[in-house]
Amino acid sequence: MTELKHRIFAAMPFQDMEACKRVRAIKKEDITKHSNPDFKIEVVSNEDFELRRIIEMFMFIKEAAEKDKQLVLIMPNPHPEYKHVAYLINKFKVNCRKLWTFNMDEYVDEDGKVAPDDWPLGFNYCFLNSFYYQIDEKLRPPRNQCIGFTDKNIKDYGKMLEDLGGADVCFGALGWSGHIAFIDPGTPEFACDTLEEFLNMSSRIVTLNPITIAQECLDPSGDWSSIPPRAATIGPKEIMGAKLYQSWNGYYIKNTNISWERFIVRLAAHGPVTHLMPASILQLRRTDFKIREVLAENM
Repeated sequence: MTELKHRIFAAMPFQDMEACKRVRAIKKEDITKHSNPDFKIEVVSNEDFELRRIIEMFMFIKEAAEKDKQLVLIMPNPHPEYKHVAYLINKFKVNCRKLWTFNMDEYVDEDGKVAPDDWPLGFNYCFLNSFYYQIDEKLRPPRNQCIGFTDKNIKDYGKMLEDLGGADVCFGALGWSGHIAFIDPGTPEFACDTLEEFLNMSSRIVTLNPITIAQECLDPSGDWSSIPPRAATIGPKEIMGAKLYQSWNGYYIKNTNISWERFIVRLAAHGPVTHLMPASILQLRRTDFKIREVLAENM
């Protein structure tokens, strides 16, 4: 079979075509194998994926409350499933007074102003309304412990986490571009020469990769005009500073075998560790890397 030779498009700084070919060829039976024992890859059945994510998130909160321990979580958005976690908190009357949550990222406008809490497409808006305000008032943490990006805290966001001892758990998933949070490949604000330099970079306002714009508008009917091209995000330093990273990767078109995430989970989990592919840094740390079964299917 004739192979058409081409380069990876210029918006992606990761240009290692041989690595792409290698990870593309990984079979389902080999996808959980990794040289780092702390990087634990698990294939979760299609039917159980959402339920497992809800239960595991709830159990972190419940167990910390039972031990009367502070719990600091970094939370991705938007996430409609948070309402189910809130339901369980209410059902089992879990006292969340020592729970701290930090939103992973948020959109900003062309002047660098962070989206306000009442903007319906904002991540702060989503988190407050799908999680925080869904918890019974007598159980929810003080409002100042539910933290999202604002114009006032953008420069101190990473330090706020650091002052609490870092995140106990950072939840997340992979972006189509290979981003974690909004740490995109090719983002000029995270430009650096070495992986070591990259790993020490903290929260900031960034420019989004075109692939991320395409991914983010899949929910609002493909309306790319609705997606701001800039955002505030935590940095690699906050990712690496979390005691545990849980990556839940399960995007697919329901009732089909189609997923845009099938390739990127392979590249992030089994490709070279490089700042040119931000999600690859998860291989260096303690990570629970969950893959929905449909994503593990052979390419």
